[in-house]
Amino acid sequence: PDMLILGIADGQTSGACVVHDGRILSAVNEERIVRLKQARGFPRESIREALRLAGVEPSDVGAVAVSDLRMKLREEVDAWPGWFEARAESRDGIDDLFFHTASRLGRIVPYIPGIKRVYYGLRAPYHAQRRRRIGEILRDDFGVSAPVRFFHHHYAHAASAYHTSGFDDALVVTMDGGGDGHCSHVYSVRNGQFERISTTDSYDSLGNYYAYVTALCGFKAKRHEGKITGLAASGDPVYRELFESLIGCENGHLVNRGRVLFHGALERLGSSLPEGWSHADLAATIQVVAEEVSTSFVRHWMRATGHSQVALAGGVFANVRINEEILNLDEVERLFVHPGMSDEGLGVGAALALSHEEARRGGRRIEPQVLSTAHLGTDIDESVCEDALRSARLEFESPRHVAAHTARLLHEGHVVARATGKLEYGPRALGNRTIMYRADDPTVNDWLNELLKRTEFMPFAPASLDGYTDELYLNAAGGREAARFMTTTFHCTDWMCERGAGVVHIDGTARPQIVREQDNPDFYAIIEEYRKLSGFPAVINTSFNVHEEPIVRTAEDAVKAFLESDLDYLQLGPFVAKGQVGTAAARKKWEGRSVSGTHRPRRASVGS
Repeated sequence: PDMLILGIADGQTSGACVVHDGRILSAVNEERIVRLKQARGFPRESIREALRLAGVEPSDVGAVAVSDLRMKLREEVDAWPGWFEARAESRDGIDDLFFHTASRLGRIVPYIPGIKRVYYGLRAPYHAQRRRRIGEILRDDFGVSAPVRFFHHHYAHAASAYHTSGFDDALVVTMDGGGDGHCSHVYSVRNGQFERISTTDSYDSLGNYYAYVTALCGFKAKRHEGKITGLAASGDPVYRELFESLIGCENGHLVNRGRVLFHGALERLGSSLPEGWSHADLAATIQVVAEEVSTSFVRHWMRATGHSQVALAGGVFANVRINEEILNLDEVERLFVHPGMSDEGLGVGAALALSHEEARRGGRRIEPQVLSTAHLGTDIDESVCEDALRSARLEFESPRHVAAHTARLLHEGHVVARATGKLEYGPRALGNRTIMYRADDPTVNDWLNELLKRTEFMPFAPASLDGYTDELYLNAAGGREAARFMTTTFHCTDWMCERGAGVVHIDGTARPQIVREQDNPDFYAIIEEYRKLSGFPAVINTSFNVHEEPIVRTAEDAVKAFLESDLDYLQLGPFVAKGQVGTAAARKKWEGRSVSGTHRPRRASVGS
């Protein structure tokens, strides 16, 4: 009954995990190991690492859970190039034909009887070959001979959200660009029993429209949507009427009103926008429309089911502003967003789904539990830290009280990168692979992003002490568990706006990590020591990586990224190393310039 389950996702942002009796023992994504952003394909390295971290032998695995039913196997791993770029590189005749036909004939696709059935019928041999081949790879290359179960893309998302939320009864909503032919599932879950109450075809995808805007603004669709979310606060939603004619929610159903897809949608948008249209205004428009469509959709199903708690997963809910608007709905008392909300969480969702299924088959139920930690990946062993620092010829010391020492460096105005303990699962750094800085510098978004070679419009996020949540953020009560994993924004109090100029966005929001002492005692101690020195209970927490590289995993990754980014100090395990103290020159360059960190809310939050 207490079966060990290996979970696998082999599509975009692939990865693996080990789950035992509803508890995640390890979870890692391929990108962190092979050092390719959003690595896609069969995650051989993640499988090895997940088994190693869990202390599991291949013969111990009782079952394998794999996400996605309708997908072609990509045996080799490469970096996800972006949506349209991936299509351009494709050599799959059937897929190309469907994509280009749908691009040209999107208006009539819903009216061509059986077109999708024909498409999936033609691709069925590829899907069958993948199911067969995955079993062969596991047996031949890993010695895993356990039975393999495949789960629907959106059910895997839903299981990841519900089974880590701690909720007993909840509405579970998934939304993304598309997976297994759908872009959304809605489930009413009571006492662990899932009832699917809504399914939306990928034709009606809200996520796709957000992707189209990402591409029009010169970024990579289904890769750089976060840049659009940040840019949105700098513009005004002046193209709202256009977008409301293209995508909406009607009676609890997502509707592609424009009846356009793919390149056809890009052409429609390009021809409909006025000459000299603004990237910021376009971003603001899709953000506002996406918030309104999402909240309308969730509100409908909350009212229909009577639920007061909602659990979310899927790429649309990587959008932290959408999540705050959902939290602010009158119908929502508590919100949870799975930390690996995009496709990086599908393997975890499939494994959790199977684990709970097996428990029920054995006549019992695993009690609801909120995810206790996202630190589920590779551990940096203290023994390798000294060697990595010596190899790089860095000057370092081993302070007696490393938290107090690090806090003092932050208070003095230094940037400190931190790599210690277990790697975080999901897209957010949560203290163990983090770059820290004081939160009161309004120019930091400009000069630190420049040092890290990033083109970001999102402000840096604050990591703040749990006990000060209500003093820093408004209406945070129902989203505290989500904010432990940095998956929602909150509007900020006046005190936060005044003292946290480096982390409050121009719309008056921040995307915090609320740090509890039991979640990460060492990281908590740094912020607490900083509070004693500064009087402010928050620091900047941005992911420890340079532009277009995954978050660092090992001590060697950390040293390499530290040297490339010219930061001041590196806390690596118990050691603190000195860099080039390069941030002083970067800061000086931005002194006196107008900066991106003004804090006048541009528009009211829904429900606030």
